[in-house]
Amino acid sequence: MSNGNSGGQVVSSAEGAAQHEVDVLVIGGGPAGAWAAISASAKGAKVLLVDKGFCGTSGATAPAGTALWHVPPDTQSREKAKSSRFALGGELAEHTWMDRVLEQTWINAERLAEWGYPFPVDANGTEHRDSLQGPEYMRLMRKRVKQSGARILDHSPALELLTDEHGVVAGAAGVHRQTGDTWLVRSQAVVIATGGCAFLSRALGCNVLTGDGQLMAAEAGAELSGMEFSNAYGLGPAFSSVTKSLFYNWATFYHEDGSVIEGAGSARGRGIIAHTLQTRPVYARLDRADSDVRQWMRTAQPNFFLPFDRHGIDPFEQRFPVTLRLEGTVRGTGGLHVVDESCATSVEGLYAAGDAATRELICGGFTGGGSHNAAWAMSSGFWAGAGAADRSRDARAASRRVLRRAGGVGLRTGSANAPYDSADVIRAVQAEVFPYERNWTRSGDLLEDSLQRLDGLWEGLRQCAPAQTAQEAVRAREAAAMLATSRWMYRSALQRTETRGMHRRREHGALDPRQHHRLVSGGLDEVWVRRLAVPYREQRDFSVAAAA
Repeated sequence: MSNGNSGGQVVSSAEGAAQHEVDVLVIGGGPAGAWAAISASAKGAKVLLVDKGFCGTSGATAPAGTALWHVPPDTQSREKAKSSRFALGGELAEHTWMDRVLEQTWINAERLAEWGYPFPVDANGTEHRDSLQGPEYMRLMRKRVKQSGARILDHSPALELLTDEHGVVAGAAGVHRQTGDTWLVRSQAVVIATGGCAFLSRALGCNVLTGDGQLMAAEAGAELSGMEFSNAYGLGPAFSSVTKSLFYNWATFYHEDGSVIEGAGSARGRGIIAHTLQTRPVYARLDRADSDVRQWMRTAQPNFFLPFDRHGIDPFEQRFPVTLRLEGTVRGTGGLHVVDESCATSVEGLYAAGDAATRELICGGFTGGGSHNAAWAMSSGFWAGAGAADRSRDARAASRRVLRRAGGVGLRTGSANAPYDSADVIRAVQAEVFPYERNWTRSGDLLEDSLQRLDGLWEGLRQCAPAQTAQEAVRAREAAAMLATSRWMYRSALQRTETRGMHRRREHGALDPRQHHRLVSGGLDEVWVRRLAVPYREQRDFSVAAAA
């Protein structure tokens, strides 16, 4: 079965690319990548981190505040925390992984405090470590990466992985966006920490999150899991990219004529809003917040209010139009399947962390947006970096292996004479995944309808010539990654004939106990899906904790 890799070109030491040899290569400079670099360096590994943007400012965390799944280490608190989303996630989360993440997050928050992160202090002098301000957090993490001894290549997106004759991942190749020059890294292990895929929906911080790491990993043979749980939409003003939705708990939602949309502010309100937006605009006003809450909001998330201030809108007193922006696997839970506690993937030498990896292990099929994703990023990043460093001590030096390029679509020559139009591909993918009637609530006929076009689009891309410039190559790979993500997502959704977590099937509206399993997917030319049992030993009765 083909992975969509028509390349396999042998890497030469005489190539014109700037070449580096390290123990661990980290691809991605968000929180997961930063923790991976720091963790690997602490074990004595020589580490290089490459980022599509500027490490410390790019990605979903850097421009915004986020909650953190930070829970005191006592049994009752932790059991209650684990129970909070267990049922919402369709009971697919695993007890052992939740315990590990809670403990590692507690330890890493202690480290952040020691490093000087300014956690807020209450009137009693107690630090509160259950939230992080993105700019301060990532500024500190960049500083710590550099202090660890790791090197950073900014504005240097990876385009493809390198593998040896046994299929072991041993580096990556990419470009420097500002100069157009190419780079090549030989390494004993690679950590994919490139984030999720938000399909260029203009959600805040998500313009670099197009699924690139998942595409590269799949070309090397890696598997994914939970891709059906990738239809997260973020609520925000129609005129803004800010999709931080906490404050809408104090909102009333209205039709254009000023009448209230009944139920839009309830637990099922997001679905009501999605349904209404299919035919008419929706407006909101934060009119349920009293003066104290309003003051707290301004302090807690000041960037939430910037778009309103720029437009001269008082969101507490004036109605404003809202929309739902697809955040895909960024706030969903699908991603690369990890096979052990070091966050290794199914491909030797390759590790995954943060939103690039599945978060089913701690969230099941419900969104990990905010607290859980932030905890997973720092925990999985820490473990992946350590695992990669441990492996690098035993691996044969990459410089002594014959390496081949694993990349395919957008990089290798097809039978057509011209490269594909990336903008057209992106628009075509967005037309299938953005509509609420296709993706918020799915149905078998519409999934099949979309897949017919998406599969045909992929077949066409495979025949196109490679991009001609560095910038074109980056965009071509982004378009290919978004297309691949949509096919994994919809093929998995088609196989789950029930409603579980955020996956909703119109013709299968109830949870089916017989489908209490994961869906692992992969492949590029031919997308496949298989079932994977959730370990029985992990199942817990959370009824007592939930009632506490």
